[in-house]
Amino acid sequence: MTEEFELAASLARGVESRSGAWNFIQGFAAHWADALESNDGWAEADLVAAEERLGVRLPAALREAYLLFGRRRDLTSNHDVLLGPAELHLDGDKEALVFRHENQGAASWGILLDSLQDDDPAVFIRPDLADKSAEQWEEWLERLSLCFIEIVLSESLQAGEELCDFLDPDDDTIGLLEENAVRLPFPAYPTGEEEHAIRWFLGQNVLLRDDDGMAILARGRTAEDLDRVRDLIPGDWLNDYR
Repeated sequence: MTEEFELAASLARGVESRSGAWNFIQGFAAHWADALESNDGWAEADLVAAEERLGVRLPAALREAYLLFGRRRDLTSNHDVLLGPAELHLDGDKEALVFRHENQGAASWGILLDSLQDDDPAVFIRPDLADKSAEQWEEWLERLSLCFIEIVLSESLQAGEELCDFLDPDDDTIGLLEENAVRLPFPAYPTGEEEHAIRWFLGQNVLLRDDDGMAILARGRTAEDLDRVRDLIPGDWLNDYR
């Protein structure tokens, strides 16, 4: 069985349920980073303290993720930042529980307060705009467990120059990507943006993200894997010093 097949099959199971999502993240960590250990999650007492401070009950999916791998910054915070329990907060309009920030403060991810009773609620994103009156919470992914899969995959793209790269695509790039890599079974997102969506691919042991044709991000299991994909999808790769 090839690594590509294993990742794709595990991801397919991961998008079906919360337990599948955590199994996928455990397998991904073991094969693409370092295996999860017992102390990689926050303690139950940390989550209880956050709930008492905020006056809300955290959704089951958020609790499970934090308990399993919430302290693993290499899986959650290479670029954007997953907040720790003591950093969780309500947004200024008291509409959402904020659990993640874009690395330069350009956006936040949150769960609407009226859905906190759901075990696996939808996730919304709110851009930080100059015109604050224009800000609103916009759909991101329909389940929090999907969002955590997306977090782990996206943060893996920021693991370091040896294994990761960025390409500003030209007119031929997307065709070459689709020709040389397999579309992964993760839903296109943000939710409802089928025509202008983020998509994931896997080819030659390299994970690739297509940001609506505006950028291609790549992460190889090895530097040699990454070089092979650079050759198959030629262009001005940012970290290709060959």
